[in-house]
Amino acid sequence: MENKFRYKEQKDRKKILLLGDDIRLHSGVATVAREIVIQTAHHFNWLTIGAAINHPENGKRFDISGDVNEQAKIKDSWVHVLCNNGYGDPDLIRTIIREEKPDALFIITDPRYYTWLFQIENEIRKQIPIVYLNIWDDLPAPNYNRAFYESCDALLAISKQTKFINEIVLGEKANDKVIRYVPHGLNPEIYKPTTVPADFMEQVVGDKEFVVFFNSRNIRRKSVPDLILAYRLFVEKLSVEDREKCTLLLHTQPVDENGTDLPKVVETLNNIEGFDVRFSHQKLSTEQLNWLYNLADVTCLLTSNEGWGLTLTESMLAGTMILANVTGGMQDQMRFTDENGNWFTPSKDVPSNHTGKYIKHGEWSIPVFPSNRSIQGSPPTPYIWDDRCKPEDVAQKLEELLWMSKQERMEKGLKGREWCLSEEAGFNTFAQAQRVIEAIDDLFESWTPREEFEFFKVDGLPDNTTKHKLVY
Repeated sequence: MENKFRYKEQKDRKKILLLGDDIRLHSGVATVAREIVIQTAHHFNWLTIGAAINHPENGKRFDISGDVNEQAKIKDSWVHVLCNNGYGDPDLIRTIIREEKPDALFIITDPRYYTWLFQIENEIRKQIPIVYLNIWDDLPAPNYNRAFYESCDALLAISKQTKFINEIVLGEKANDKVIRYVPHGLNPEIYKPTTVPADFMEQVVGDKEFVVFFNSRNIRRKSVPDLILAYRLFVEKLSVEDREKCTLLLHTQPVDENGTDLPKVVETLNNIEGFDVRFSHQKLSTEQLNWLYNLADVTCLLTSNEGWGLTLTESMLAGTMILANVTGGMQDQMRFTDENGNWFTPSKDVPSNHTGKYIKHGEWSIPVFPSNRSIQGSPPTPYIWDDRCKPEDVAQKLEELLWMSKQERMEKGLKGREWCLSEEAGFNTFAQAQRVIEAIDDLFESWTPREEFEFFKVDGLPDNTTKHKLVY
């Protein structure tokens, strides 16, 4: 326990009320929330609303402190899960605040899931602060999120672009918030270089020597058909003998109404000898998932707008190279270098590197710059850039990767893991926990409750024009 960052006795810890997916589940939100809880359980006590759709244990409360103690290697955690259908409602939150007396409210995921919560933020923030671990997929800066950001006392931004968005949307009001860069972190003792069991490798990829791997949902913005087409364009340049050594492994649902029928896509493109695409859609343990990253030569993610891209972090920690579209938080993981030799940080003049202004990047990554972007949207989110890269460009990158030696690919991949574990990146659970603790501690030191009554001078409508360059 003495090695834990800012260890506190259980009786001296602040209690945090966490709203998000049930941390015993395996969604992206649940995974991140679980790691934060486990790695900060020596400093905070946690009461979590364990959300799920039609939760089978709705209304039940579980004390999981014993399990957390084992994983966190401590003896005195206090972590409870209150199962619920959905993230909550005003009455539930009021009851918990009244009976449990938490010291802060912590929320994760898209703000539209918490519209009901932001509607009572004035009431909540008279008693406790609201902390939001937030992310936004792409520019232009979403002024339609301003009210959400204003309703929080601390904004922990998962990507550099998200932090820039928080600051530029809030304007002068950003000075009244704790805004920190807290990138996703995963456990490097779970995702790590390892030897893949021979029987598992035989079952999944057989005797293939070059494995292109995809692990994410089959939804439209993930652009899985574009990856299949890119792989098809890549192998058609090869001899039949070389094609037989390659495979595209898709760990996803083959058919999803939020995406498409991927086997049909494969079928229509399968008009050359040696075109091999395989599906892995059974649920796997984290150990087995780590094996998939380890047997792969590269992990690909061509998402057209992506807040972070957790599969890239998993791949890097496993020591496997990444190939990705340059957009959103994925560009953080490629470590582009600006004209001053620093890790690229978005600004009003260069709010994203998706234009390819900066070319130098971490050697574990293979960036593919978008060939075009369009503004998409919906009534709740009226505008967002959709960055799309050309399958032809991806195919060219795959060809370059193929002709690297296996040893060179391994060495570059291991440098990605080394950087994830570095102080600069900190894409691991331990660094993530330290950043969360520092940010929330700073919040408690500076936070003052909202006044009972507040008066606002209204000088016309808010300025919702874009405060950063659109062409750069």
